[in-house]
Amino acid sequence: MLILPPSVRVFIAVEPVDMRGSFDALAGAVRRLGMDPLDGHFYIFLSRRRQLAKLIYFDRSGWCIVAKRLERGSFQLPSPEALAGQTRVQIDAATLAAFLQGLDQRAPRRKWYQRKMTP
Repeated sequence: MLILPPSVRVFIAVEPVDMRGSFDALAGAVRRLGMDPLDGHFYIFLSRRRQLAKLIYFDRSGWCIVAKRLERGSFQLPSPEALAGQTRVQIDAATLAAFLQGLDQRAPRRKWYQRKMTP
């Protein structure tokens, strides 16, 4: 679980991003959103199929990237009506925790991955 101070904001990019990139590529994607990647806020980018998410932030000593790949399902953005014409969506810390768990914000329920045991 992530504990964020109230001054930290969390943004999710609406458009998918090439997940092969690392620190510099994601910082450039933040700039394309019209934001400053050095401001200490969290920025989340999704792959095209929304199975992979990367979170990037700058903590005054360096860049941090957190990557998560869902084994089943996909990360869900808010409803399309809420996204009309937007390049990013701001969420709060509680929604971030649910988002990283793979919960669908439109119909919250936990998705668990269970490995199939072979005899």
